[in-house]
Amino acid sequence: MKVVILAGGFGTRITEESVYKPKPMIEIGGHPIIWHIMKYYSCFGMKEFIICAGYRAYAIKEYFANYHVHRADISVSLGNGHIDVIQSNTEDWKVTIVDTGYDTMTGGRLKRIETFIGDDEQFCMTYGDGLSNVDISKLMDHHQQAGVSATLTAICPPTRFGRLELDDDNLVTSFIEKPESTALVNGGFFVLNRDVFSYLEDDSTIWERSPLQSLAQAGKLSAYVHDGFWQPMDTMREKIYLEELWGSGEAPWKLWK
Repeated sequence: MKVVILAGGFGTRITEESVYKPKPMIEIGGHPIIWHIMKYYSCFGMKEFIICAGYRAYAIKEYFANYHVHRADISVSLGNGHIDVIQSNTEDWKVTIVDTGYDTMTGGRLKRIETFIGDDEQFCMTYGDGLSNVDISKLMDHHQQAGVSATLTAICPPTRFGRLELDDDNLVTSFIEKPESTALVNGGFFVLNRDVFSYLEDDSTIWERSPLQSLAQAGKLSAYVHDGFWQPMDTMREKIYLEELWGSGEAPWKLWK
């Protein structure tokens, strides 16, 4: 099954790094976050990726065009420029990078790669800036059993602020640091049938609005509830948190050796 990754956005809340590179190329532990996402999916046997690039698309293209060399021990003959690969540590992936436009919205980016899905009836899709330990196999099983056109992963994100509990005199009785919300939100990690393309119009289509709302109204959108790890990387604070998890050696999304 192919995996589509939306990787064209600018990253307005993490401009400290996104001004120089597309957000999915911001590194966690020396590897772009998009690499972590791809490594995670590959643990479930998925090796074919379609990347919807946009802002600074060339950076993503250059990374994967030179990936084989960067991941190998090499010997270079400077006289003629010949390169011998001595030992390679490269994943067996097929990566298609499509420039889906600078200002294209999420639904428009998905629409632009329709032909790259080929004859496949289903595919996975996710955002290029979030990590999770959602069980992709169970997610796909849920999608099949639900018999719908689209399944999203629903999560309860932790709130950014601690919660105060007060008594009748407005004295603080307890303080809960970053409690989990009780509201479910779209955490990405979709399984989609190819008929979702009929809900996409043009570059201005925002996937999270009209397409998902229309699918929901038609009874064709299911939710797989995930109560495990899920973390977007929208800010430097969240990037540092992901770096700390990776550095601890216990990153929840690291299923590979």
